[in-house]
Amino acid sequence: MKILVLNSGSSSLKYKFFDMTHEKALISGNVDGIGLDRCALKLNIGGQKDEQSITVKDHVDAVLLAFKSLKQKGIVKNYSEIDAIGHRVVHGGEKYSQPVLINARVIKTIHDLYDLAPLHNPPNLAGILACKKILPKIPQVAVFDTAFHQTLSPEAYLYGLPYELYEKHKIRKYGFHGPSHKYISEHAIKLLGKKESKIITCHLGNGASLAAVKNGKSIDTTMGFTPLEGLIMGTRTGNMDPTIPIYLAVHKGFKVHEMEDYFNKKSGLLGISELTRDVRDLHTAAVKGNKKAKLALDMFARRVAFYIGGYMALLGGLDAVVFSAGIGENAWFIRKAICDHLVPIGILLDDKTNKSNPVIASKHNSKVKIFIIPTNEELQIARETKELVEKKN
Repeated sequence: MKILVLNSGSSSLKYKFFDMTHEKALISGNVDGIGLDRCALKLNIGGQKDEQSITVKDHVDAVLLAFKSLKQKGIVKNYSEIDAIGHRVVHGGEKYSQPVLINARVIKTIHDLYDLAPLHNPPNLAGILACKKILPKIPQVAVFDTAFHQTLSPEAYLYGLPYELYEKHKIRKYGFHGPSHKYISEHAIKLLGKKESKIITCHLGNGASLAAVKNGKSIDTTMGFTPLEGLIMGTRTGNMDPTIPIYLAVHKGFKVHEMEDYFNKKSGLLGISELTRDVRDLHTAAVKGNKKAKLALDMFARRVAFYIGGYMALLGGLDAVVFSAGIGENAWFIRKAICDHLVPIGILLDDKTNKSNPVIASKHNSKVKIFIIPTNEELQIARETKELVEKKN
């Protein structure tokens, strides 16, 4: 089976085309800058990279360009070779705990959830509608970021708010990065070789979240009603006193849109360091004595360690901590800073091995395994798409 996976953003369209016989990506592409003068198509075919400037007015144009690239690069001769299309959709609310075949009802639900994910669901749906317009007969599947965390219990997903706000407005923790947490936790379970497992998955990138995974099911996660909750991130605040926006609005005259911009785009590592959100540049600056760069990294590591300790308690023990995504996979100094906090609970990092980005970075006498597992959200979406389409046929 050959599956196209699409991740449609507000001004970008990322895609990968998989031959699922060997779970191999035949081509990956990124249409970056939809509707902008600086739009470009970036392709990667077997390690060979290509980039060209293009004009793309909307998501229909972008999807059409993605399809055309499959033919132009000889990946397919005919679009009939595409067996299914899997879409990343950020928010499925409480409606979906599994992938679903996209129909009119699913489209309406994704649209109805715009208020919960205004930056993500609209472009996600735009990609879906573009595919339906261009290739209406090919089965399409929605794989939701929130689905993996639908196994959370009420005491994990409810806030300390009047219960009517949940009943009337569905205000609760949803969690995100589901395909990534599912992919890396399943990989970790195989490495452990145990029927029962207690794992904490750390998806650490510009957007970052942790999940406590017991026997393959998420029991808690750091992101909440929106992706703003939890860890300090590249440009997001993470947890903060909920009175802060009230104080800024009442006493300092901040408008709602100004606070949204501050909390989502100007905070986190960038806001603290006043330098950059890139941990590599922050590390270089910190080594040279930049105190704010060091502070940003220290705060990030402290928050991750805080959640690992708490999740270990909720899990009733711990078999493995998994580091993944751009920072988790590559920033050895971040892993060290996090694990330095965890020595008292028996999580021991091998400092020498850690620098080479191994699969196992823990010491032999560590009570908990430390894994470094590259995430592959697109492959996870392709797997779930394949499974669902085969089941329905």
